[in-house]
Amino acid sequence: MHPIVHAQARPDHPALIMASSGETVTYGELDAYANRFAQLMRARGLGRGDHVAILMENSPHYLQMVWGAQRSGIMMVPISTRLTAPEICYILQDSDTKLLLTSTYFDDVLGDIRGECPDIPMLIAGGEGDESLEDALAAQPAEPIADQLPGQYMLYSSGTTGRPKGVRPAPPADDDIQAVNPLVGLAVMGAGMPADGSMVYLSPAPLYHAAPLGWCTTAHRLGGTVVVMEKFDPESALATIEKYKVTDSQWVPTHFVRMLKLEPEQREGYDLSSHQRALHAAAPCPVPIKREMIEWWGPIINEYYAGSEGIGMTLIKAEDWLDHPGSVGKAIHGTLHVCDENGEEVPAGHDGLLYFENDLIPTYHNDPEKTREAMHPKGWMTLGDIGHVDEDGYLYLTDRKSHMIISGGVNIYPQEIENLLVTHDKVMDAAVIGAPCPDFGEKVVAVVQPMDMGEAGDGLEAELRDFLAPSLAKIKMPKLFDFRPDLPREANGKLYKRELRDEYLAMAEEQTEQA
Repeated sequence: MHPIVHAQARPDHPALIMASSGETVTYGELDAYANRFAQLMRARGLGRGDHVAILMENSPHYLQMVWGAQRSGIMMVPISTRLTAPEICYILQDSDTKLLLTSTYFDDVLGDIRGECPDIPMLIAGGEGDESLEDALAAQPAEPIADQLPGQYMLYSSGTTGRPKGVRPAPPADDDIQAVNPLVGLAVMGAGMPADGSMVYLSPAPLYHAAPLGWCTTAHRLGGTVVVMEKFDPESALATIEKYKVTDSQWVPTHFVRMLKLEPEQREGYDLSSHQRALHAAAPCPVPIKREMIEWWGPIINEYYAGSEGIGMTLIKAEDWLDHPGSVGKAIHGTLHVCDENGEEVPAGHDGLLYFENDLIPTYHNDPEKTREAMHPKGWMTLGDIGHVDEDGYLYLTDRKSHMIISGGVNIYPQEIENLLVTHDKVMDAAVIGAPCPDFGEKVVAVVQPMDMGEAGDGLEAELRDFLAPSLAKIKMPKLFDFRPDLPREANGKLYKRELRDEYLAMAEEQTEQA
């Protein structure tokens, strides 16, 4: 299945709708745009494997360019919209980008990017002259190029523990751009998505992430309509489901938390009856949050575990989750292995580093050492997560290996504490990190975003300590609570814990120098 087929069969069917503006792109228009984009790549001498970066807000251009890349054989490099100019330039230079696609939305950083990366040409949506993306596309024919080839993405890690690294996928198995896509099979057979073109799929997250890209393009392969939110807002998401009669969607746990924190009249003020399937992933979902979502939306919420590397995936449907609360399911792509520090597989119920065995294994661009560190001697690959399987084969995630706190020789996993904190009705968000401690090596610090910053202080700290005490051993109890109006969280749900750890490390070093 491919949008080319749907453009021929139903050219006037909506392929893309922007949620707020209502701007609509039909399958016929998407196909013409993608062809012009492919023609433009060839006109600029760009072909198989050449890297083209895209720095753009959620706009009608984004997915149309993705489909143009998919038929022109280029390697598209999506860039996070939250990055600074130096961070953007690092990715452009590291990836050997030949062209940057962007928009006037980023005018405040484009000047600095030009200064640091003067040799990288730009095409700008809303731009002028030779840099106008619209003019460049309009000058190209809407016919297919003669040498159509499947393109790929090289997604960069979020950089939560250091410099982001590009995930270079294994080469495509087939040069046919309409070849069967494995994710389509997983979507239909695993998640139950319809293949008859009736799907209305809601994407509330930034399109530069792996999951929105993967599921939006899958919805297009299935002939559905993709509704893209320009920016997530909890009440607007509910209103969008009602307005466009959304049938399918994909979320992260922070979306659930935000929606559950709405007032009851806001949550109950919208007709969600069209909503039949809701996927979620990107971070483990606290059990009470997931349970409350199922009580609200019904047993339509399916969870999966995967990564940008594409080496494996697990899936669990709501009914099975209720019998195995906290699980992210069984492997449906790749073979799962749980190993100890020596690489030996551990029995059920024991935590270990998670590996996936797969025929197609990616590498980390320009970083053979990182690739080597991620590999098991048997050729399996890890995403760096720790977890265990139960006797029934269901996987449970404990935390990321890099997030582990070692305090007084005891391993502490922040996720357990974070999952408890976000269930408190006065907490909007929470990050738990290890900070330097002269006595124990590291101490547990909870950085908390309250619902109301006016309540931040000793009283709320005491309330949270009382709330955590029945569930946490004393060694896990945060030694410090730091209240802040917001946290450095990616829109895909990942916390930039590195920023918080670096901040506390700098404070500790300053205190040492002053002592």
